[in-house]
Order: sequence, then structure tokens, then C-alpha cells
Amino acid sequence: MTGYAAIVLAGGAARRMGGVDKPARAVGGRPMLHRVLAAVADADQRIVVGSSGPLPRGGRTTREEPPGGGPVAATAAGLALLDPGTTTVALLAADLPLLTTAAVAELRRALAARHSRDDPPPALDAAAAGPEAAAAGPEDAPAAWRETLDGRSAALACYVDGDGRRQQLCAVWRFTALRAALGRLAATRGGSLDGAPVRGLLAGLAVREVSWSGSGPPPWFDCDTDEDVRRAEEWTR
Repeated sequence: MTGYAAIVLAGGAARRMGGVDKPARAVGGRPMLHRVLAAVADADQRIVVGSSGPLPRGGRTTREEPPGGGPVAATAAGLALLDPGTTTVALLAADLPLLTTAAVAELRRALAARHSRDDPPPALDAAAAGPEAAAAGPEDAPAAWRETLDGRSAALACYVDGDGRRQQLCAVWRFTALRAALGRLAATRGGSLDGAPVRGLLAGLAVREVSWSGSGPPPWFDCDTDEDVRRAEEWTR
């Protein structure tokens, strides 16, 4: 047991796709949900929140309360199933068909890296360190990371796009930090997480932002529209 788990959020309404079961949409011949689960195949536990469809071996399902309560409520439902020995949690949307094991490993390395007083200031990027992934390919290209709050241990590591926007559902959290963030956010909302925004979980936390610098497709690319699915298909060919 490594203490590493994954929560995959699959309960969105997919309104921009006409309400279809978006995680079940195939990209490169496989449902998007299954592609995300393959990227975290090395996790001790894989929890899918919101999907009632068949899963690859080793996956478990649950449902947020109330149903349709949004990604934060779904995160809480997934967290409730994790073993006490869990230390890190990959928190992922189910519509990331280009996500790879190497990309998730980069987030895990970024989260595990220790902050030093000699590190560059937060406005600068530092070169990623850590062992190279075993398989070669564009998904193994180096990344760079930075912390948004100087001198504090990062609570999570997440990808940022070329415009600096955090991809909050392509992230790896410390288990204790995620549990505490859920508790704090619930306390500000009268105990309910129904409809709570994901960005509310990050309030006041140190975030290690990871920039993907490879020539291949960005691992955080999500599919909100039919056009997005077509683009993802092209990248997988």
C-alpha cells in the first residue's frame, strides 16, 4: 500500500452536450472515464463518484449527497470511502481523455517536493525534479512548478494552462489538507456542500502550480463540447 488514492468525478450534467453520459463518450476507442482510470491504475484505491456504469476491475462507485450536488459534494462522498492510511489523493474530472500516468506522476512529484528558502520566488518557475517516467513519449516531457504562497508546504499540486488558469480537477492533494478544506468550506455554508465551488476548497492554501511544457496534448484538456471530443480524438491518433 502506497497511501495514494484517486477520486474521479463523473456526475456532471453535460448540458453543453445535451445531457448525455459524457464520461461514457469514447475517445480513441475507450470511454473517457476508463481512460482517466487507466491514468491512475497504480493507485491503491480508485473511487468514481456519480457513475453507475460498469468500471474496470478495482474501481468503486458512490454518489454525492444530494445527487447532482456538484463537484465539491462529490469530492466529499469519494473521500468518505478512502482508507485511513491514505496520504495523497488525485482529484480528477472524468472528462480528461488525454490524461496519462506520467502526467499524474508529475503532480505527485511536485506535491512531494520540499520547499526551500533557496527556491526561486513564487513568481518564477523552478525546473521539475524527480525520476523520469519509465515510458518515453510526449506525455513525459518536463514540467515546471511554482508555489503561490512563499514558505508554506503545498496542500495540493495542480496543472495550470498557458494563461495561468488552474485546472482544479486535474490535481493531487494531501489527504489531510483536502479533508480539512472540505470541513472549512462546509462550515461557511451552514454544513452543506451542495453547489459549492471547487475554488472554495483552495482558499488560503498553498498551491504548487505545474505548467506542462511538452509538445504533446495537455493532460488537463477536458471535453465540454462535441468539438472538444473531436479535438481529443485527433490527438489520440
